[in-house]
Order: sequence, then structure tokens, then C-alpha cells
Amino acid sequence: MSSTPSVTQEAPPQKSPWRDRIKIPHTYAIILSIVILVGVLSYVIPSGEFERVDADGRLMVVPGTFETITKTPLAPFDIVTAIPRGMQAAAQIVFYIFLVGGAFGVIRATGAIDAGINRLVQKIGKSERLIIPLVMIVFSVLGFTTGMAEECIIFVPIGIGIALSLGYDAIVGTAMVSIGAASGFVGGMMNPFTVGVAQGIAEVPLFSGFWFRAAVFLPILLVAIFYVMRYAARVKRNPESSILYGRIGGVGSTEYAVSEEIPPLTKRRGIVLILLALGIAINMYGVFNWGWFLDQLAANFFIVAMVSGIVGGLGINGSFTNLVEGMRTVVFGALVVGFARAILVVMQDGQTLDTIVNAIAEGISHWPPTLTVLGMFAFQAVLNFFIPSGSGMAATTMPLMVPLSDLLGIDRQVAVLAFQYGDAITNSIIPTSGALMGYLAVARIPYELWVKFIWKLIAAWLVIAALALVVGAVWGVPT
Repeated sequence: MSSTPSVTQEAPPQKSPWRDRIKIPHTYAIILSIVILVGVLSYVIPSGEFERVDADGRLMVVPGTFETITKTPLAPFDIVTAIPRGMQAAAQIVFYIFLVGGAFGVIRATGAIDAGINRLVQKIGKSERLIIPLVMIVFSVLGFTTGMAEECIIFVPIGIGIALSLGYDAIVGTAMVSIGAASGFVGGMMNPFTVGVAQGIAEVPLFSGFWFRAAVFLPILLVAIFYVMRYAARVKRNPESSILYGRIGGVGSTEYAVSEEIPPLTKRRGIVLILLALGIAINMYGVFNWGWFLDQLAANFFIVAMVSGIVGGLGINGSFTNLVEGMRTVVFGALVVGFARAILVVMQDGQTLDTIVNAIAEGISHWPPTLTVLGMFAFQAVLNFFIPSGSGMAATTMPLMVPLSDLLGIDRQVAVLAFQYGDAITNSIIPTSGALMGYLAVARIPYELWVKFIWKLIAAWLVIAALALVVGAVWGVPT
């Protein structure tokens, strides 16, 4: 890999991204507003309930058993106390996110992941034809196993340096990293922060439907690789066709410098990578053969993190310091799960959840299942603009989608898929996505120009996901 050019001129001022120019309510403010709204609605909406039966360890709604009951409106203070009670109700998921986030914090602190990716990129960077697909494949694997998103920002300057050295532009370098990771995030086969949380709430076996998701992931990734390679080839043939032509990041730009020092791949870091791969493999085996759930997965990741910290030279104190630091990076996503659970607590206390679900079910009961799941998909995609945290959106929407899918005879797994694809795909285009805005800030690509580049790929992904949901609704999702 050739060295990245140093800065030779000062970059002209860029317009602030849309996220800074448009006042978007804070995620917690949106969720609190919903909590208050459903609390107020407990005075208006009749109370009611369905019968529920235990089926294979899951509480299933029994269609046709809805009955209205005595109204139980909530006192204003009860609405507020729903927040700490929501935290308690979601404690297993909240602490699972904290422990897994902390474990990845320890592993990242060893420098193993950064060093391993950097070594691999250096190796394949010498082969122009392989660089784009292989880099995207590597990051996609990290996306569907560890949910890597913001963590990829450090590699954007490296990707840009490689792209410019091969006659491409900064968009190609950014896309190799960001869209590669996004493809895996959409696939989500082993993503602990989205699929893991959603399936936990839906009470379906953890990471079930693996092969169905893998079958959808392949066209998602292949279309993304084709899309980036096609754009790259066009830019190389004619630099003026670059979206960044005449701007920073165009072909031949010299305005970039790698601001982060990537550690070398030592034997210690190599062992850490082996431990991480082994830990993921054990979790997969445990889920499919030992019935492991969130507690066991978190415990295994914790063991891997502690051993990796010692092997990686962090020591006991350093390992726990980085464990806490890793937890700090997922505070937003972890606590928003508990905060969002307050919505469910209020609806359960006011006994309006079943009334709302029954009303929706009656309204769309004449719809075919395919149209219903596509409506769920569209709802999740739109809501992701306001709640870009995947785990937070799962906690907000799945309590409503699960009983609704039961009533309409739709597999809960399909409801999870609708959430998963609605959440993941739009992350690559919405201005409220922290990962996306981080990529663009490092790459110095204006948001509007990124949209011009990416929108056709997003449209293709949405079509693939919609087709997958239709297949799942009609033929089911194999576990």
C-alpha cells in the first residue's frame, strides 16, 4: 500500500451537514414524548386484553379473545416511574449490551483488530482488481459478527489513500470501508446489538434464521461491490465523472493525511484475533447446540475480553479500564433500551397495548401478509431517521410488532427481519446516523454529494430486503 499524501493546502470551508442545520429532537426526547403520549392515551383508549398461552416458552396472543375491561388510567407520577421500571424490566438486555460493548472495548484496545485489518489491506492493496471486493468483504464480516459501524471510521483515511493511489476518488475509498461494513450490518446474522436484541424481545431463538439472513446478505454484498466497482471504473476512465471532480477528494487529491497511527500486527495481537474468532465460533455453537441466550453470550465475550487483555499486554488493570471505556461507548444504545421499555410499561399498566394492537389488526386484517410485512418494513425505515440506535429502535417497536404478528399469523421472525432491514439499510443515507456523519467528516465529503452517490444503491437494497420479506411472509423463515 502506498503512503497517503500529506496535506499541501488548506481545505476550503464546507457547509455544515444537514444534521447540524436541521434541529432534530434528541432520541431520548422522542422516546419520552411517546411515553407521555401513551400515558395520556390511557385516559382515552379503552382498556382491554387478549388471552395468552405458553407455546414453546413464548407467550403467544390468542386471536379472537380480545375483551374490554375496566379502564385503568395512569396517574402522572406513575408515567414518570415507568422509566426506572422500564430500566429494570430491560435489565438483561441493557447489561448484555454493556458487557459485550465493554468486551469489544478491551479487544480494540489491544490494537489487534486495527492491526489485522491494516495488514490485510496492505497485502491486497497491491492488487488493483481485488482491493475493492476484498476490503468490502472483510468489513462486511465485521459488520455481521460484531456490529462494527463507528469503529470503522479510523480506516476511512486508509481506504481513501489506497483509492487515490489507484486513480480513484475519495468516495471510492470511503465506500470500500463504510458500505462494506454496512452490507454486513444489513445481513446481521450474528449482530449482537440489533438482531440479538430484537430476537430477545421477540422471544425467538437467538440468531435463528441464520441461513435465511445469509442468503439475503449475499446479494446485498454483491450488489454493493458491483456498485462501488462500477463507479470506480467510471472515475478511472474519466476523472471528470467523479462526483467530487474539482473538489477535495477528486482524483489526484493531495489533501489527506492519516491522522491515526495503526499498530503493527505482532504475535500478541495475532493471538488476540484468534481468541476473538474462537469466541465468536463458541457463541455460534452455544446458541445452536447448547441453547445459549444473552447471559451466556455476554459471559463468553467477557472471558474472551479478559484473556485478550492479558495476552495483548493490557494487564488486569488495563483490561478493566478499557472494559469500562468500552461500556461508555455503548451507554447511549444500552440505556435507550431501558428508556424505551418504559413505553411498554405504561401501555401494560394502562392496559392499552392489546387495545391498540387489536385496533391495528382489525384495520389491516384484510391485507395480505406480504403487504403487512412491507408496511412494517416501511414503518421501521422511517422511524430509523428519528431513532438511529438499532437496539433502541428494537426496544421501541418490537413490543408492538410481536403481538401484532401473532394476531395476523405472521412469523415473529419476519417481524424481526422487518425491523432489521428497516433499521440497517437507511443508516447509510440518513443524516442522523452517527457512523455515516463520522465517515463523511473524516473523508470531507459533503452530505449532499454522498446522497447523490449512494441513493441508487439504497434503492436496490430496499428492493432486495422487500423481496426477502415477501418470501419470508409467504414461505416462512427456516430456523
